[in-house]
Amino acid sequence: MFDWLIEPGLFANHSVDNALAVGAVVAVVSAVVGIFTVLRGQSFAGHALTDVATAGGAGAFLAGVAPLAGFIGGGVVGAAAMDVIGVQRVKGRDIATGVVLGAAMGLAALFLYLSATHSSATGTTQLILFGSIFTVQSSTLPEVFVLSVAVLVVVAIIGRPLLLSSVSTELAFAKGVRLRAVGFVFMVVLAVSVGLSAIVIGSILSTALLIGPPASALKVVGRFGVGVAVAMALGVGATVLGVVLAYDSFYWFPSHRGLPVSFFVVVVVVVEFGVASVLQRWRHARTPTKPRVANAGDPIGWH
Repeated sequence: MFDWLIEPGLFANHSVDNALAVGAVVAVVSAVVGIFTVLRGQSFAGHALTDVATAGGAGAFLAGVAPLAGFIGGGVVGAAAMDVIGVQRVKGRDIATGVVLGAAMGLAALFLYLSATHSSATGTTQLILFGSIFTVQSSTLPEVFVLSVAVLVVVAIIGRPLLLSSVSTELAFAKGVRLRAVGFVFMVVLAVSVGLSAIVIGSILSTALLIGPPASALKVVGRFGVGVAVAMALGVGATVLGVVLAYDSFYWFPSHRGLPVSFFVVVVVVVEFGVASVLQRWRHARTPTKPRVANAGDPIGWH
């Protein structure tokens, strides 16, 4: 039935199996964390953490450490820096994010330059910036799964106060929510999620997997639980389809070089967002008198 999509040997390829497993798990984590990121209006902070992850990954390569450790370690350091500067205060978010973003880009440029000029390894810059999920080793899978479970458990623990503070900081404060503590924990969780997605589509593009599926889900649904489920489905679908198309692309060109997974994943995410936008407009055109359903960044109607 899907012979037109699946090239020979797809599911017999060990690298593809690893890629599908890692991609699906990371997509679920990105969707869950991304929903809160969009609701809290911290997409820019998420983008800044991708640049911090780039610096961390490049630094890890120079130190001879696994890139995953660099992606996550750098992200956590960046999250802590933004919290200290003032990411918890709305007026200070842009300042904190901008300062960390500028510092991260400078460090990333330095580390990538040193990697290119002082190492005999080739393709390091492409690997860090755009990922190479087909090169993920089986030994990395337990680390990814453990970190993913840890993120989901932490989100489940702080879920209610996190959602309340995302909807209304004033109401959360009145209810006794420790806004600073919840916000800091979420920033660390966000950093780990960005680090995980960096191994799928690269550090520079990981924002697409973090923001795209949740933003699309928020355009077409009006309940939090359903929105999370839709975001997970869109994220997993984009990642799996990206892996399949990247594998197929090796058969499209005489050189058998293929196209990167990151390209296909981002394309699918953009298409999903476009379709969601069209559905949102179509639904509003058919029911102009009904109350507006919550959009990305708009918590109205979420329970």
